[in-house]
Amino acid sequence: MKHFLRVVSQFLVFLYCKCLWRGLKFVVRKLTGRCELQRICYNNKPGARRTLKIESSLRHSKHELLQSALSVHPDAVEKTIDDIMTLKKINPDTNPQLGISLQASLFQVVGYRGLVVEVEKLRREPYDSENPDHEQMLMKLWRELCPDSPLTGRVSKQWCEIGFQGNDPKTDFRGMGLLGLHNLLYFAEHDKATALQVLHDSLQPKHSKMSKADWEKKNLDKAIGFSFAIVGINITDLAYCMLVSGALKTHLYNVAPEMPSLLHFQQTFCYLMQEFHRFWIEEDPCDIMEFNRVRSKFHKKVLRQLRNPDMTLCPHFSASDLHLVNL
Repeated sequence: MKHFLRVVSQFLVFLYCKCLWRGLKFVVRKLTGRCELQRICYNNKPGARRTLKIESSLRHSKHELLQSALSVHPDAVEKTIDDIMTLKKINPDTNPQLGISLQASLFQVVGYRGLVVEVEKLRREPYDSENPDHEQMLMKLWRELCPDSPLTGRVSKQWCEIGFQGNDPKTDFRGMGLLGLHNLLYFAEHDKATALQVLHDSLQPKHSKMSKADWEKKNLDKAIGFSFAIVGINITDLAYCMLVSGALKTHLYNVAPEMPSLLHFQQTFCYLMQEFHRFWIEEDPCDIMEFNRVRSKFHKKVLRQLRNPDMTLCPHFSASDLHLVNL
């Protein structure tokens, strides 16, 4: 009986999606005089709330032109919008703002897709110690984080001071490739005060009344600490997973007026590093062995935040400051 009811419910859902829903859209268009894309643009503010609905409408459309709009080249966006307006029989003279709004949203959609490709390319490029550009970036990371402590050599125990696992950092970039290095360097350069504070705190004993020297003398193994660079690479992995899964669309559609870029992704990484640092202190783990538990809990917290279509992870990069077109 349960199996029969499940089959019936699935059939009803299928019937609704294929027939009733399309019929309902037809009736609503006749009553309002507007197609679904018009209603979305006129009834939703710019950013994720609008773009996510437009993206869903295009993806589930029965028209090939509308479906293919999601994968057009950025240079073809303007023509694609003209084709959509023609297909939907929308007069651009009487709806001058509609084309602008659709274009902004479509740029966000194709830009997000392009960002995924760009980030994946960096992730797949391994760190090469024979590549002078790679080496230059790594040396710059050290100078930004430890400006008063020159490296004694390319391979050195000093790398552990900024959170690498061994004497040669190249081995730690295997999982995230150059993406991890790009993010760490961006954090150190563009949010330097925060990066230095996180690095400083990661090296401190858990109990602030005890000096670091006394801590080391007592050979205690419980500190606030985590390995700064390794955590940065790990948070890069977290940001990458949210990007690929689409979870970051909410945030990026709210901060990028048109096409999300690598810059937006790196700014998001800076935010995640800062927030993870706070979260780690609040969780007060016994030692680094609890890292996976804390990371998983932090990940779930961020995902919950991103379910809100108005969510912006980095308030200082909010959409309201970027003059998105509003109908």
